[in-house]
Amino acid sequence: QVHLVESGGGLVQPGGSLKLSCDASGVTYLIKDMRWFRQVPGQERELVAEISNLGRTGYGDAMKGRCAISRDEAKSMVYLQMNNLKPEDTALYICTVTDTWYQYWGLGTQVTVPS
Repeated sequence: QVHLVESGGGLVQPGGSLKLSCDASGVTYLIKDMRWFRQVPGQERELVAEISNLGRTGYGDAMKGRCAISRDEAKSMVYLQMNNLKPEDTALYICTVTDTWYQYWGLGTQVTVPS
């Protein structure tokens, strides 16, 4: 079964905004932490943002101040609002979710910001 499905990626001009979504409705146990990572080919995976089941947030250095993570418990969704996008933000953005027992990973959604 597919547990996580990301959407919202695409081509965005520098300075533009984009909102990513991650549908975690395939996770049947109580969802705890939800996170967004990004990965560029040849580079290490990088944490962008995270949010706990208590609503507490944390951000990586790369996009801190330019993004905001949020979650909707009723819909089992996690979002990443990104603003003032830059060419260096070009990456595959991947959602990951932990529940009571497991950690799940999505396939990612591509964000491209041309220079």
